[in-house]
Amino acid sequence: MNRRHWLQATSAGALGPALNRVVPWLGAGAASGALAAGQPLKIGFCYSGPVSNVGWTFQHDLGRKLVEKTFGAQVQTTFVENVPESNEAERVIRQLVADGCKMVFTTSFGFMEPTLRVAQDHPDVIFEHATGYKRAKNVGIYQTRFYEGAFLLGMLAGKMSKSGALGFVASFPIPEVLRNINAFTLGARSVNSKAHTRVIWINSWYDPTRERDAAVALVGQGCDVLYQNTDSPAIVQYAQSKGLYAFGQDSDMSTFGPKAHLSANTVNWGVYYVHKVKQALAGQWKAEDTKWGMKEGMIELPAVNPVVPADVQALFNERKAQIVAGRFHPFGGVVKDQAGAIKVAAGQVITEAELWGMKWYADGVDGKLPG
Repeated sequence: MNRRHWLQATSAGALGPALNRVVPWLGAGAASGALAAGQPLKIGFCYSGPVSNVGWTFQHDLGRKLVEKTFGAQVQTTFVENVPESNEAERVIRQLVADGCKMVFTTSFGFMEPTLRVAQDHPDVIFEHATGYKRAKNVGIYQTRFYEGAFLLGMLAGKMSKSGALGFVASFPIPEVLRNINAFTLGARSVNSKAHTRVIWINSWYDPTRERDAAVALVGQGCDVLYQNTDSPAIVQYAQSKGLYAFGQDSDMSTFGPKAHLSANTVNWGVYYVHKVKQALAGQWKAEDTKWGMKEGMIELPAVNPVVPADVQALFNERKAQIVAGRFHPFGGVVKDQAGAIKVAAGQVITEAELWGMKWYADGVDGKLPG
């Protein structure tokens, strides 16, 4: 394991058009060649935040560790944490390749373009980018169906809120976050028609001070249950201090607020990382567009706080089982936007294109979407 905190500056290569198609990885590629020579496959991970002990990056690093545990001497992993989503990211990714990595996972939306630029210059290296939408011959992409868990947490929020006002601390106004805001709201309104969600955008994935400040503001507006699409436990801690309820995101955050924490929307990246590394080691890797959720074991919800009444837990567990079995979709019709326009008709399910390109607030979300 090697942590890098300073980067070697290199010049960026030009980027041609991304190839939005699946192309099998050739067995003569770098990964297979390294194994043939008796050398481990060296794998690099590029993290946007600190590894810490909770949150988005922590969960990715658990996945990296699972790769090490699963494949042993067949692999060697390294990572870089706290990488800005800027030109710095390109320098980090280039350095990972220069250090001998033949497979690189870049784990945040802002790393998309840097990943593509480096990949074009290194066709013998496998790249995997999280939460993006552009592929190339040697770049695969992967996302989670976080909205499944967000809907279920919304059900708990709708039942546990006394005011009906729910607070959501959001990072950036991109489809990934909008899906979670909308699914959370739809889940709440499925059990409480008067529930509504107030959103504060902080334009950061990880900023404990701003996250807490947003939570304070939301509580000041009457919200008594808080959710987030940010990475620190600051919101759960604040809810604990005020005798309110909250949910963890990415990780189980119950240790930071055992009375406040009702459950969490957590992600197991390890199941995906093991899957793709196995492909690479076998010379069978291909640039796929993968979207996994609860069915595949990528989205996991920890045990519900015992403070939640038994009948509510039973309803929660029933809906959860339906999602896992594919019998229920959180964005099944009728779904309206906040202007009342029907986005998903009765008896229909949202299209994948609309889901992954979401740019609207659902009915029940207060305020105006940032431009």
